[in-house]
Amino acid sequence: MSGAGDGRLAWVDVAKGICILLVVMMHSVIGTGAAMGGEGFLHPVVAFAKPFRIPDFFLLSGLFLGRVIDRDWRLFADRRVVHFAYFYLLWLVIQSAARYGSIVGDAGPGAFAAHLAHALVEPYSSLWFVYLLAVFSVVTKALRRCPGALLLGGAALLQIADIRSDATLIEEFCGRYVYFVAGYLFAGRIFALADAARRHVGLALGGLAAWALIEGWLALTPTGNPVYPTLASLPLVSLALGAAGALAIVVAAALIERSGGVVAETLRSCGRRSIVIYLAFALPMAATREILVRTGLVTDIGLAGLIVMVAALLLPLVLDRMVRDTPLKLLFLRPTLFRLAAGPRPRSTLATT
Repeated sequence: MSGAGDGRLAWVDVAKGICILLVVMMHSVIGTGAAMGGEGFLHPVVAFAKPFRIPDFFLLSGLFLGRVIDRDWRLFADRRVVHFAYFYLLWLVIQSAARYGSIVGDAGPGAFAAHLAHALVEPYSSLWFVYLLAVFSVVTKALRRCPGALLLGGAALLQIADIRSDATLIEEFCGRYVYFVAGYLFAGRIFALADAARRHVGLALGGLAAWALIEGWLALTPTGNPVYPTLASLPLVSLALGAAGALAIVVAAALIERSGGVVAETLRSCGRRSIVIYLAFALPMAATREILVRTGLVTDIGLAGLIVMVAALLLPLVLDRMVRDTPLKLLFLRPTLFRLAAGPRPRSTLATT
């Protein structure tokens, strides 16, 4: 397996880079399209990626759980609960403060405090992913003695049931947990798949082409059913496409990392700083979109969405660079004060390894 020179796997960082790019693209493109009243050239790309965009992120997040799941609860909680809770709570306050007026209106500080309290049980905005990672980790450790087939089967049934709820925690847990569990249970096979893709490039490319054709057909074909608007959203089909797409990203990342070059290095860099981008992209995204809409500088919806996406990706990285050697590095690096276990820690990634 290809290393990154510091104990990391380079292809995993590339895969995370692909995932964070797709996530930021989705938020940027859909938000810009809604604000400008139409769709642009990136909307079909967003629709294509919808079945696997989040499943792959959770699959990757479960890959390294096996390294810590059998450790005592104190160390496990430090790496897999406190880690995510710290960033969730910090950026909950930051994002909420930035949107103070739209959140509380004229209700005042009491309403803001109530909003923060509510966010402890109802994940706030795009931060729900970080919240769920902590929940998934705790649930999986608590159930680690269960047979793997039973755990995976139960998680799959929750996804197939397509449970709809006003509670984000319930709905997203049921819909996404299976991919996290799969990453944990099949980590060895997933690593082997990446290695095989690097050895058999032609076969891997052929498999990716076949997957892309099927994925595109199912993701872009409407059903006329408002509950399941595309073929890809149908029960069972959704589960299969989420799993297939997640594995396709693993293969694609292995091939990209093998080829090297600017694309591989750029994606790997984004993957290594995925938590930086994920936590901070919302504010520059909203600001850039607002500027473009208000000024009318760009009238093409596709181009506007692309500009918003680039700003949402780059500005968090600029901020990270600016604060890296200052006290504000706590924005992206958990201070010792908020650790339960002693010892040096590397710069954080969205899925700790």
